[in-house]
Amino acid sequence: MTLELGLNQQPAHARQGSSIGQPLTRRDGFLKVTGAARYAADNHPPGMLYAVLAVSSIARGRVAALDIEAAKAHQGVVEVMTPKNRPALAADPDAKDHPFMFRLDLLQNDQVRYPNQSIAVVIAETLEAATEGAALLSPRYEVLPARVGLDGAESFVPRGVGVGGPAVQHKGDVEAGLKSAKTRIEATYETPAQYHNAMEPHAIVVAWNGDTLSIDTPSQGLAMAQGRIAGLFGIAPENIHIRSPFLGGGFGSKGMISGPQVLGILAARLVRRPVKLVLRREQMYGPVGHRAPTRQTLRMGMDGEGRLTALDHHAKTASSTFDDFFEPAADASHTLYASPAIATSHDAVRLDTGTPLFMRAPGEATGSIALESAIDEAAHACGMDPLEFRLRNYAEVEPMTGKPFSSKALRECYRQAAETFGWASRPLQPRLMRDADGFLTGWGMGTATFPALMFQAEARAVLRSDGSGLMETGAQDMGQGAWTAFAQIAADGLGLDIDQVDFRAGSSDLPNAGIAGGSGHTATAGMAIHNAGAAVIARLADLATGNEASPLFGAGNE
Repeated sequence: MTLELGLNQQPAHARQGSSIGQPLTRRDGFLKVTGAARYAADNHPPGMLYAVLAVSSIARGRVAALDIEAAKAHQGVVEVMTPKNRPALAADPDAKDHPFMFRLDLLQNDQVRYPNQSIAVVIAETLEAATEGAALLSPRYEVLPARVGLDGAESFVPRGVGVGGPAVQHKGDVEAGLKSAKTRIEATYETPAQYHNAMEPHAIVVAWNGDTLSIDTPSQGLAMAQGRIAGLFGIAPENIHIRSPFLGGGFGSKGMISGPQVLGILAARLVRRPVKLVLRREQMYGPVGHRAPTRQTLRMGMDGEGRLTALDHHAKTASSTFDDFFEPAADASHTLYASPAIATSHDAVRLDTGTPLFMRAPGEATGSIALESAIDEAAHACGMDPLEFRLRNYAEVEPMTGKPFSSKALRECYRQAAETFGWASRPLQPRLMRDADGFLTGWGMGTATFPALMFQAEARAVLRSDGSGLMETGAQDMGQGAWTAFAQIAADGLGLDIDQVDFRAGSSDLPNAGIAGGSGHTATAGMAIHNAGAAVIARLADLATGNEASPLFGAGNE
């Protein structure tokens, strides 16, 4: 199902020069509140079976035995997929061709690399039968000691952090800056692992027809998912049709296709019938990514006026034993505060967990809490108000590179926030404020930055002879209101009222809209939508001015 939102479903809105910024009911709102919005697991093709994962209860070792006979003997169970009978793949799931390709656990062997790793798939006529069959497998293991915690394995410096950034960066002489400082602080902060568990768990409904695939699954990047599946199964991407009109949250975990989703495809190939596989809540902890724990140490030196003389930010983090993703937490210190000397560094350990992945502001989220806490401690050590200290160290250019900001209004943000909040009445010393009931209260502040990302995308625009328009792009909506924003951009791009435009999205057979990630989807797909509208209007103008039968013939548009 391709999502088609006819924007004439509501009373016409007066167009005040632009549809953007006008009050508008969300395009998907009615569908969601009435239950008509169809998420992946809401699909039930004829003849569909249910697949349930059996997952590891140990962190490290191998599966020594499964009671497959007991599971298959259970009423309603159709098949049990294990490493011994899993359909062959065209590519090694442990191979990596580029930084956005992560290794998948697809029953390629009997090894266990982390808790909740898939060790078998039970396929049955009902969800209950599949669930009970999985329980009957009663796995037995050969267990090895698990490596857990930031002190649980040998540390090393990774080759890169995040999506390939350098693990160590510096400018100036940090040690000299610390030595010359009048005031110095050193503080260590730890952040725990945080696991993806969106309102909608990972799910897939899949049907094979020869070498073509029909898939309903939540995806933040339809073209990326299509390409990864094509490579694994050795089929052409255009033979794979993925529908993902609605996502019940993603936050990065649905940016790449996950192992459990691919296992659903393999299960359907094995039984030659459509299959639905949905992760249970507790099964989300492991195979679909998480934010790794960090231990961050910051050292700061300040002169007699509270200006930074040095800033050193070190982060220790973790990845899995079999793949690489290292939280770039220390990089948060690159962009906010002016200092003549800045150093950021990372080291890591490998643990028996699933591989960490992108999770809402990877690096920025963990790094900012440590940096801002240290800034508050530095302000206190200097006897300064936290806002005054931040303004004293305000960066007019990017501190790490010296590059100018394309725009920056942080100083004005500080002023407005302080005035609105009444910050001037905040006492400098802690533990002096109480509410009407006598309880201690506190006022704090924090600052964070995030890059303005933009990816590549395409859109297709049509102007119809009846004066209406059509805009198509394979965009995703995770609940953030993308359908409404894109519809407004489409209307402006086509020069039409919003009730004259049909908007289609959420399907891999539409133009590639890029990835809904990095807070860049509106900018990315929105620019493609805008440019497609401008291009179709330009073609219309060419037709009108180049046709001798047109009253505009020869008018040109110079």
